[in-house]
Amino acid sequence: MRPPVFLADPDQLAGDRIVLSGAEGRHAATVRRLGPGEHVDVTDGSGAVAECQVTRSRDGELELAVLARRAEPPPVPRLTVLQALPKGDRGELAVETMTEVGVDVIVPWAAERCVVQWRGDRGDRALARWRSAGLAAAKQARRARFPEITALAGRDGAARLVAAAGLAILLDPAAEVPLAGLAAGPAARRPGGIVLITGPEGGVSPAEASLLTGAGAVPARLGRSVLRASAAGAVAAAIVLSDTGRWA
Repeated sequence: MRPPVFLADPDQLAGDRIVLSGAEGRHAATVRRLGPGEHVDVTDGSGAVAECQVTRSRDGELELAVLARRAEPPPVPRLTVLQALPKGDRGELAVETMTEVGVDVIVPWAAERCVVQWRGDRGDRALARWRSAGLAAAKQARRARFPEITALAGRDGAARLVAAAGLAILLDPAAEVPLAGLAAGPAARRPGGIVLITGPEGGVSPAEASLLTGAGAVPARLGRSVLRASAAGAVAAAIVLSDTGRWA
């Protein structure tokens, strides 16, 4: 079984001893009740990992001895999901599942047909919840590289993201081309990585579809079932990661 993962600042990983305190220390010592002799991994979330053994545990704090270090390189191809804003708490659910699957970048998207609108303080709080969900899911999934969750993208930002991608895929239940196998070709290895676009509950508008395909996106269907906006990104990401060999 792989050891649990905790987050620390990069400078904490440099020494032979690490002290987990604060929220990470409380979770490790008080919630997980880790004790001397047990093994944990500590990461900076950007690929650096210290493989550690617990030497001392006290209330809210864990002392660790570093046994080894490793660096996980950036995955290729890089996978970005442009995620239209779902209703309620389904945004956090989408972030959790996409993080667990292995998505590298999640871009919240204010699509035309989104019921939810991120404005002002409400938008700041919603983005913070997405990032908190991604952080927790990355540790649960034992990831050394945590996903980047960007600021909200609008119409023009979505088009720029597509234009810069090596392969951009617009999920469309009416598309003739199936998603399965689409990322297995050479286009997936082009600079810019892969961008998956998943629309809101009401679907991508004709104007948006025209803009995104004009920027280079390829429409593709997942299958016979129409998935919820909060599930489509994770399912599509799993197919793409399998096709590219990242799940091998």
